[in-house]
Amino acid sequence: MTVRLLQVSDLHVGAHDEGRAEVEQALRELVVQAQPELVVASGDLTHRNHPEQHERAAAFLRSLGRPVLAVPGNHDIPALPPRRFLRTFTAFERVWGETEPVYRSESVVVCGLNSVRPWLYQEGALRLRQVEQAARTFAGAPEGSLRVAVLHHHLISAPWRTAKRPVFRRTRMLAALAGAGAELILSGHVHQSAVAERREFLFSSGPGQSLVVAVAPGLGRPRPGRHAEASGVHLFDAEEHELRVRGYAWSDGGFALVADRRFPRGG
Repeated sequence: MTVRLLQVSDLHVGAHDEGRAEVEQALRELVVQAQPELVVASGDLTHRNHPEQHERAAAFLRSLGRPVLAVPGNHDIPALPPRRFLRTFTAFERVWGETEPVYRSESVVVCGLNSVRPWLYQEGALRLRQVEQAARTFAGAPEGSLRVAVLHHHLISAPWRTAKRPVFRRTRMLAALAGAGAELILSGHVHQSAVAERREFLFSSGPGQSLVVAVAPGLGRPRPGRHAEASGVHLFDAEEHELRVRGYAWSDGGFALVADRRFPRGG
């Protein structure tokens, strides 16, 4: 049985919204065509954390007609103290309820991980206790189901945004997530697409469990100077022995397929 997920990231609702309605309608059409089981939104849903921006982002994502799992990004918290520290996730939680949601079905288990830290601005971090909780959740997953971890900050660098730092102690966190049983890690933050199998860039003494790491392109453009960046989404299909990752980019009034990668599942 195939399980299908759609990932969107970095909507930045409230920033340079010209043309957003056209992009949103095209994404609705892609969802109707693809019929994913779940839409995963990996942070920076808003640009300035305003309540109305959260409401608009949530209304759009829910209008896609599929279940949505959303985690916060660094733009989804107050920009300045004291609210940044005292009411860090208040606006996000008002519309989404929690910052580390879990989605379960017979075919997939998705764990949201909150990588946002109010004392940091761009950088993100995970605690081992968060990964341990994910491991407990994955341990109860049905046999053969896809196990997915979602966070905002990236664990691999995208080609054109290498100045943005990945998750703090990323090698340790990658090992911890692999040990927890994750098969797929989804993130955003850098507004560029990057997809790799962990064993392509980290040495392993044996075959080990497969782990695909995917960074989604941004759907929105927070600054005018980023007009050259592609807007897009990722679509994931998991079958018994294969994980397929398709990249779609906004072009000529619609989303065009621009990349199609396949990775083996299992050890």
